[in-house]
Amino acid sequence: MLRPQDSATRERRRVEGLWLFRLDPQARGHADRWWRGRLAEAREVPVPASYNDVFADAATRDHVGDAWYQTTVRVPRGWAGQRVVLRFDAVTHRAVVWVDEVEVARHEGGYTPFEADITEVARPGAEIRVTVVVNNELTWQSVPPGIVQDTATGRQQIYFHDFFNYAGLHRPVWLYSTPRAHLSDVTVVTALAGTEGTVDYRVDVTGGDDLAVRAVLTDAEGTAVARATGTAGVLTVADVHPWRPGEGYLYDLLLEVVDGAEVVDAYSLPVGVRTVEVRGTKFLINGEPFYFTGFGRHEDLPVRGKGHDDVFMVHDFALMEWTGANSFRTSHYPYAEEVLDYADRHGFVVIDETAAVGQNTAIAGGIVGGGQSFPTFSPETINDASREIHAQAIRELVTRDKNHPSVVLWCVANEPESTTPASVEYFEPLFALTRKLDPTRPVGYVNMLLATPDRDLLRPLADVIMLNRYWGWYLNTGDLAGAESNWQAELEAWAAHGRPIIVTEYGADTVAGLHTVPAAPWSEEYQVEYLEMNHRVFDRVDAVVGEHVWNFADFATKPGIMRVDGNKKGVFTRDRRPKSAAFALRRRWHSAT
Repeated sequence: MLRPQDSATRERRRVEGLWLFRLDPQARGHADRWWRGRLAEAREVPVPASYNDVFADAATRDHVGDAWYQTTVRVPRGWAGQRVVLRFDAVTHRAVVWVDEVEVARHEGGYTPFEADITEVARPGAEIRVTVVVNNELTWQSVPPGIVQDTATGRQQIYFHDFFNYAGLHRPVWLYSTPRAHLSDVTVVTALAGTEGTVDYRVDVTGGDDLAVRAVLTDAEGTAVARATGTAGVLTVADVHPWRPGEGYLYDLLLEVVDGAEVVDAYSLPVGVRTVEVRGTKFLINGEPFYFTGFGRHEDLPVRGKGHDDVFMVHDFALMEWTGANSFRTSHYPYAEEVLDYADRHGFVVIDETAAVGQNTAIAGGIVGGGQSFPTFSPETINDASREIHAQAIRELVTRDKNHPSVVLWCVANEPESTTPASVEYFEPLFALTRKLDPTRPVGYVNMLLATPDRDLLRPLADVIMLNRYWGWYLNTGDLAGAESNWQAELEAWAAHGRPIIVTEYGADTVAGLHTVPAAPWSEEYQVEYLEMNHRVFDRVDAVVGEHVWNFADFATKPGIMRVDGNKKGVFTRDRRPKSAAFALRRRWHSAT
């Protein structure tokens, strides 16, 4: 599935603005066929955005179940004879889509795109009605998982992750056209050998088996540096300019489907020529050791929720660059493609993660609802059906992001149960699938504190050890000397396995403006001293190749006694004001460059 773009043969139109919107707490919409006409009893809601915080009522914020969206859009008259496609970049967590009265798409998974060929129901020059029902329910078979309970006050969603369960049309909706015979997929793999680079490309063409393909690679100045023909080939670039961390140099690969002299379809793909490799305890980019500095982050904003916003995207990258960060993890779900495009262009390094968070009942509360304890993996909880949904999420993630040079590592899950034979049975096929889909990048998962080096059973499946640790916060709270000793001992035990270690989370909740002498938990001073303690430990363990602070900015969570107005581990507040820790990180990370 190729991302929509304007080219010599393609056009696109964003379907955004204010849509009609209606909650469906009694689940009547399907039975009453709400898609068959104008959505009754509707109000307006912005797209893209989460719907939860837009209105001033708890029913919307805490809604569990279906929510209906509807709009009308006119198909451009000039698209006559073309293939017409309706695409959604992200609908959380599942969707059914109708055009007029025809169902055109169903999709499971809240953070990867899906689309429908609507050529047969979309007449150029005419208006179409687009209706989408969004469902936000999480079950044992969803990724991420959860439980829906019926209570005296209504349905309640229990979920096992520590961020708010926002829902809605979170990213752009597109109407776009392609020729009937068109490029349907592109895969590039790059390599470096001295000053020479290669771009190995492979394309799929739909509806044009007898047509030829030609490829032209141009540099940033627009000069052609290599050419090839055929649906697969190798483009060789002498005196190549590699894509590097901090320098997002991109070539442009123009692919054309041709019939003699006629160009039937054209598509351009930015290409960064770089290599990624794990060798011993080193993580190598272009053959050089790379040290990750940066953050775990969230797509999270006041009012907008998880709705994509270009203004905050650019601002967040500017703040990360200001701190000296060179990387981030898409915790805990795939981010908008606009984010990866920006990372490509600006040389940020990305750990790309699926939405598999909360697959661990030991840290998800363990006991939920009526005092009944649930195993993580079992026929009644996370099971074979869950794994297939997880596998599909991996397929969609790799298909979407495989050509981004910024993406250097696939993360199949965050803090899953990893100490039982059942966890190995669940995850072993998923690691194998990820490597089959993309043998060019390392694969890993993020380990949590209960899975100590002597107990973790998933470590042999991973190329990189990724650890979330909170010594000095959840453990040894307020005792940074004890935390430092315990943390170093654990890190040295992990280092004995001979693989690179990225500390993917470490952090302390901090109330902006709270100052204490001496430093006490929740104060800005304690957050700084906590980070400095961690950094001393990292610097003493050679196998550590990265540090990602949790979190870039404060973010919303479900209400709870541990969370006052959300998670406060950000080094920036939710509205992006720096805490003292941001300046401390800036001093450390800039001194290392």
